[in-house]
Amino acid sequence: MTELHFWTEIFQNKELKRDVRRRRKTPQFMMELYEALADSNQNMLEGNIVRSFEAQSSGSYHFFNLTSFRLEEHVTKAEFRWFHHKKPFMGRHHFYKVELYEVLDTGPELPRGNVMGSRLLPVYTKGWEVFNITRMVTKWIFNNGANNSILVVAALPSSNGFGSSIQMDRHSVETNAYLVIYSDDERKHYQHPPFHTGHTINISHSFLKPMEGLVQSTLRRRRSLRTLSSTCHRTNLYVDFAKIGWSGWIISPRGYNAYSCTGSCLFPLDRSLRATNHATVRSIMNVLKLPQEAGKPCCVPDALHPISILYFDEEENVVLKHYKDMVASSCGCH
Repeated sequence: MTELHFWTEIFQNKELKRDVRRRRKTPQFMMELYEALADSNQNMLEGNIVRSFEAQSSGSYHFFNLTSFRLEEHVTKAEFRWFHHKKPFMGRHHFYKVELYEVLDTGPELPRGNVMGSRLLPVYTKGWEVFNITRMVTKWIFNNGANNSILVVAALPSSNGFGSSIQMDRHSVETNAYLVIYSDDERKHYQHPPFHTGHTINISHSFLKPMEGLVQSTLRRRRSLRTLSSTCHRTNLYVDFAKIGWSGWIISPRGYNAYSCTGSCLFPLDRSLRATNHATVRSIMNVLKLPQEAGKPCCVPDALHPISILYFDEEENVVLKHYKDMVASSCGCH
C-alpha cells in the first residue's frame, strides 16, 4: 500500500474509526515514546513504525493477534513488555525468577516450549520488564502471525535452584503484557532537486549581452508589481484533525502546521528564491517566449520535514509512525 493509498483509505473509513479512542486506552509507554520523538523532532526509532499489541491474557498465558501487521514491513526489533508488581511477604526471599516460554502446543500438560528469556526480579519493586524476542516474532510474522501465546513462569529460589512456583499477579495496570514490534515499511520517497548550489549556468556571452537590458527592465517592473504580487514565500497551513474527521482514531497530535508555499517566481530569479537551475533556464525561456508554451516556475516546497503520529489501527492497536514529507520547511522556485 502506497503512502497516498494509505491516507486515501483512512479518509474513506474515517466514520468507522471515529469512536475508537473511547474504547481503548493508550499505553503510557507509547505516549512517552511519542513525546520523546516530538520533542527531538527527529526519528530515533529502529525503523519508522512502532506497533503495540495488547495481550489477550488468561492467567500466565499471553496471546497476540498480529493480523494487522503488514507483511511488506521489515521487523527490526520486537519486545515483550510484562508488568511485575511487588510481591507479598516471602520470608527470607529477596528475589524471584521469571522465565518466558514460547508456547508450541496447547496439550493437557504444561505446554512449555522454547525458553525466550529469564531474569531475577526483586520482590519489593514493581515496573515494566522488557524482553527482546525479535527472532521469535520474525518467525511468527513469516507464518502469517500464527502463535500459541507466551507463557510467563515465576518461581522462588530453593535449595535445588528455582523450583517452587509462585502465584502470578492478576492486578490491572492498563494490561499485564504487550508485544511491541518495531518495523520499517522501506518506502522510497521522491527526492526533491537540490537547493541552489551557487553554480551558474553556462550561457554564451552573445546570449547574455541582449539579456542585460531585459533583466534591468524586468527588475524595474518587478518593483512596481511587488505591491500586487508577493514573491515566493512560506505561509501557515494548520491541519486540524478534528475538522477533517480524524480525531476519533488519531491520538496525538490534534493537528499540526503543514505550511504552504505561495507567491510568484518572477524573472530574474535571485538567490533568495532558492531556484533550481532548471527553474532558472525555464524562467529565461518564459520571458523570451521560447517556446510559447514555456510556463513560469512555480513556488513549491523545496524541503519537507517529517512528523510522528500516534493512532489506532483497524484492530484498535496503538501504532506510532514517523511520516516523512509532512511539513513544508522552506519554499523555492521550481
